[in-house]
Amino acid sequence: MLTKRPKWWTVVFLGLIAFSAWMAMDISPRPAQADDSPAALPAAAAPAPVDPGPTVDPNGSQTGGLANVPIADAKAGLTLKDVADRVGKNVVSINIVWTLVTGFLVMFMQAGFAMVEAGLCRAKNASHTMAMNFMIYPLGMLGFYVCGFAFMFGGFGGNAGLGAGTSVMNHWLLSFHVGGTEVGLLGGKGYFLGKDVYDVGLFALFLFQMVFMDTTATIPTGAMAERWKFSAFMLYGAAIGTIIYPVYGCWVWGNGWLANAGSLWGLGHGVVDFAGSSVVHMQGGVIALVGAWFIGPRVGKYNKDGSVNAIPAHNVPMVVIGTFILAFGWFGFNPGSTLAGTDLRIAVVATNTMLASATGALAAALWIWFVRGDKPDPTMMCNGMLAGLVAITAPCAFVNSAAACFIGLVSGVLVVESVLFIDRKLKIDDPVGAISVHGVNGAWGVLSLGLFADGTYGIGWNGTHLFKLADGTLKYLADPSKAPAGAVETGVRGLFYGDPSQLGAQILGVVCCFVYVALISLIVFWVIEKICGNRVSVQTELDGLDLPEMGVPGYAGIILDKAGETPFSR
Repeated sequence: MLTKRPKWWTVVFLGLIAFSAWMAMDISPRPAQADDSPAALPAAAAPAPVDPGPTVDPNGSQTGGLANVPIADAKAGLTLKDVADRVGKNVVSINIVWTLVTGFLVMFMQAGFAMVEAGLCRAKNASHTMAMNFMIYPLGMLGFYVCGFAFMFGGFGGNAGLGAGTSVMNHWLLSFHVGGTEVGLLGGKGYFLGKDVYDVGLFALFLFQMVFMDTTATIPTGAMAERWKFSAFMLYGAAIGTIIYPVYGCWVWGNGWLANAGSLWGLGHGVVDFAGSSVVHMQGGVIALVGAWFIGPRVGKYNKDGSVNAIPAHNVPMVVIGTFILAFGWFGFNPGSTLAGTDLRIAVVATNTMLASATGALAAALWIWFVRGDKPDPTMMCNGMLAGLVAITAPCAFVNSAAACFIGLVSGVLVVESVLFIDRKLKIDDPVGAISVHGVNGAWGVLSLGLFADGTYGIGWNGTHLFKLADGTLKYLADPSKAPAGAVETGVRGLFYGDPSQLGAQILGVVCCFVYVALISLIVFWVIEKICGNRVSVQTELDGLDLPEMGVPGYAGIILDKAGETPFSR
């Protein structure tokens, strides 16, 4: 049983969180930056400009330009059109290369997931857990190739940064109309990456988005580990990339109805999720919640009186190494979501990602040690780091560094309390804490954007335009060309930066994600139960799933005792 530490530790820790929140708000007046006002309208008369001295450049919009080009080296006969053509092709080339390379980093995260999940489970199930993490990659990919990509991006309208050819994604399979505006529910173009979408930019987008889908797909394998029948897992793997993941993804990232909630109903810039706290992680966490509840706890996890038996990890070093692989891959996950190496905001995104991971790990360690009164469990430190990474994934491009630290601090506390609540109160057995890391902190990440987005990034996001008027008030305008004199267009802003409607949009996104994903997951697991059953037999579970399900032990030469345990699993 855990014993409480002195209450003053709790007061100190909560005080630290409160101070970091105050720092994160940063609501004191500040001078307008060049990157804040690309759409500023000229005043009728203005005094002579005064050199303001050095200024910060959070978007990189002041970097480069003719001042950095060696004009004297230009070749004779090079026309302006030649230069423009070369520059245009270079921009698209840089963006495609950036998107592909960061996609490769995200793909490598699969190794991290496999190590974390296998290490947190028992040795007798290592081969089975690794096999699920391996096979979800081809299963999810092929499903996404067949129809998932079309459902998610078939009507998103293209991304100019990846080339003009991406604009062929312009057809909705399901949509509705609001005041003459077509609003998408499900895309309808891009099946099998056919000849109608045979474009370099779209192929780059497919690869990048496929590995994101694969991250969602692998999250439930941890929550349902050590008792999930492999045949049932295979059917789930076919469903995740085709019908489970793409629908909500279309609503937020595919120019669907949630993305357009701002222009349609005045909810901020619509639902904003930069790199997938909800689209990727919360979806995976909700699937894990439904699956772990549906399949039931492992044999021996709970006693008849409801008390909990801890089932320890068999390989903590593997968990730690896997966590660092994931943290490394996250530098592709979040910065890569710009889909543009020419968007210099990637520096802010990467640094915010790193800071939140650090404060998440620290908060989890201190909270369980000094507040919960337990030892500083290294597996909980790892989950704290992952929770910080999950939470910062949505707001990483829109917040300052203090906000990133605060978001990580909160996530570290949330993951500890959530794991204990789900395990002890809800009696849902999640061997790796996937529900808490990805589901709970995915929701927190989306909501935190609605609080701390500071307006320095995201101008025109989701086709919505927010202006700061001359009197300091904020106003959304459907037509930016009709902004009054002195108005300055600003990026995405949260509650603490003057726009409470953005928080409303984020709450809508969280609710829709939970409701849709829970319902579709319940249907999928119910259908699989009718086809082949989701769970192995009690005897198979006691013996370990490696030999009965896979035919290959995770560790050759280790002899099981009569209870089906190994020296590593006791």
